Amino acid sequence: MTDQQLAEAVAQGGRLRALVLELWQRTRMDWGFVTDRLAQAFRRETWVGSHERRFVGEVVYGLVRHLRRVDLAVARGRKTKQSPRDLERLLALLVIEKMLPAERAARVVPDLDWRAVAGVDDAIAGERDTTARIALQTSLPDWLAKRLVADWGDQADALARSLNQRAPMTVRANLLVGDRDALALSLDGAGLATRAGAWSDTALVIETRTNLFGLDAFKRGALEAQDEGSQLLADLVVACAGDRAKPTIVDYCAGAGGKTLAIAARLHNRGRIIATDVDGKKLEELRRRARRATVSNARAMTIEDGRWPGKSGDRRTRSSAAGGAQVDDVDSLRGKADVVFVDAPCSGVGALRRNPEARWRLREDDITTFAARQREILSAARELCAPGARLVYATCSLLRAENDDVVAGMPFVKLSEVWGSRATALGDGDSLVVAPHTHNTDGFYARVLQT
Repeated sequence: MTDQQLAEAVAQGGRLRALVLELWQRTRMDWGFVTDRLAQAFRRETWVGSHERRFVGEVVYGLVRHLRRVDLAVARGRKTKQSPRDLERLLALLVIEKMLPAERAARVVPDLDWRAVAGVDDAIAGERDTTARIALQTSLPDWLAKRLVADWGDQADALARSLNQRAPMTVRANLLVGDRDALALSLDGAGLATRAGAWSDTALVIETRTNLFGLDAFKRGALEAQDEGSQLLADLVVACAGDRAKPTIVDYCAGAGGKTLAIAARLHNRGRIIATDVDGKKLEELRRRARRATVSNARAMTIEDGRWPGKSGDRRTRSSAAGGAQVDDVDSLRGKADVVFVDAPCSGVGALRRNPEARWRLREDDITTFAARQREILSAARELCAPGARLVYATCSLLRAENDDVVAGMPFVKLSEVWGSRATALGDGDSLVVAPHTHNTDGFYARVLQT
């Protein structure tokens, strides 16, 4: 079925409309991850076919991504001031995204001027204030739009628009199993269209809609879902290890270990990677992923007190290999790491394409909190560096307050000294900076610090 046919089914009412509205209302309760809400609903609602699942997902994500634009559209169509109802929001989205004619929406909710609703983008385009226009057209909080304008200047409009688009399905070819060409050939055999990523030789974009985790290539460890920008961070960390045969690398904020696994594959299981995090559940996921990916040189280490360590006396850790073997604790690594990678907890502004609901959870005060925490983590991470080691500081934020301001005044290595001519296309000379409007990746920042 086409989007227009499914939109007509929503206009008629029934269980498709009810499902969309239920998912929207549940999402707004706490602005939790839409992907989780969709997965739960589709497991329960077995009547929903593949076309309906795609449509429902796009509409719920659309309501999240375009909330301010939708609400303005409804306000333009109403003669009196009152809060928009969720059905009005749903129909307004379908109208302004040209999935439903305004005349059809008028038969469902006759007390709105649906031609005024449909003309909302023209009204937004006439807004002279740059910050206000960006905030409305891309449904960003005012404070975030203001920061993008301050930090990105003339690029702010294009950046904000790109952050509001759906992200491509990008995977990383696991070099421990096969290269990108081999993976592309395997996926072609499964009937999937792919294209090579532009910036990392392990990145492959899957252009056919599919259940990634049901693929044979996934089950045998040949691929991992990973944005190309994220893959570039792992590439940078490996480049910082230079020509060392068996480097010791610490992935200090490893989470579920996507970049740990990418680093391990680049190194072909040489050396030692210690992945630490305060979240033991995420590290358990890393252990499972490592086994599937045939990674043998990575060890997971939980920081038991639930917070990033400051002074060495605060460190209490539990560590294990993917198979459960005991390894050294953090203190034993002090002064020994060749590279320390700090993928710091951050606002996630650079990943709004994938997590659009995050914009409604974030508050401007959170940026100050993140920056203070990032400085503390950097200070602790430095203790692990051997003399002359490199520390890679990275975020998936595109805000200066979490990036350049955090590392201001710290000795650093120019990107070209690590990556040579490759650095020209991937940064500003001093730092790696990639973004959806310039590289079609999620937004990432990284600077190589000299210790």
